[in-house]
Amino acid sequence: TNAGGAFLVSELQRATAKQAEACGDARLADSDAIDAGIVESFISEWQATGREGRPGRLAILDQDASEQYLYPDMLLAKDLLARNGIETLILNPEALTYENGVVAHGGRAIDMVYNRLTDFDLSEPGHAQLRAALLDEAVVISPAPRHHALYANKRNLIWLSDPDWLKSFGADDADRQVLAAIPDTRHVTEDVADELWAARRGYFFKPAAGFGSRAAYRGDKLTKRVWSAILEGDYIAQALVPPTVRAVTVDQEPVALKYDVRLYTYAGKTLLLAARVYQGQTTNFRTSGGGFAPVYQF
Repeated sequence: TNAGGAFLVSELQRATAKQAEACGDARLADSDAIDAGIVESFISEWQATGREGRPGRLAILDQDASEQYLYPDMLLAKDLLARNGIETLILNPEALTYENGVVAHGGRAIDMVYNRLTDFDLSEPGHAQLRAALLDEAVVISPAPRHHALYANKRNLIWLSDPDWLKSFGADDADRQVLAAIPDTRHVTEDVADELWAARRGYFFKPAAGFGSRAAYRGDKLTKRVWSAILEGDYIAQALVPPTVRAVTVDQEPVALKYDVRLYTYAGKTLLLAARVYQGQTTNFRTSGGGFAPVYQF
């Protein structure tokens, strides 16, 4: 779904390319190739709907876009797409109109929307026009609600981490071996509430349609109040996997920071990799010395 940070990471890797050359066998992905792959993904999304060529005008859409933490990422996206022949605007949803089968801004048609909204199914009243345009096939939206339902809703992890379910649906041995790396995941319901509460220290609890580590909790940090809120919401419980730790220097002092590795992919191909370095219960961009980091491959 929305690859937030991809454009920043590409520039980060471009800025650190010289350091990679000094690391012997270490390899850093080429930023020009990354950028080309990202642009091609937009064109592929456009053409997948039966349209030809590339979109003439694209809107990067987010709520209060200029106030978003990753607004610089949107600016880089706008610049990259413009350099590749796609006129690009950064807009709030209310800046769009939908009349007579045309999505427009300021009287000019918008062909495609790069959707960075966190209303993943476009169900909020303020996004009704956008949803109608999507259903009418009047505009190409990527990622769209279908993309989120297929690839990002965490409820899917319940089945993908269940070897018996996978086998019953025809997954072969090779696929099941790869998927075995997914931590065991369960749906939090009243039926299993007592069991999950008793075993909570071995789980991480996440909203099924959540994003950005918001309202996600380690089981050993749960209070009864938060647990009640979890039971009232739509949550999954995922077996806890301790994060990997990396020794780094911050302000000339050695510190140990956690990290995870994010893969940005499209159509089964990896576009780029990035690490997210942090300290705390969940990934965040508030840690001194943390944030996005390039990934060197050996």
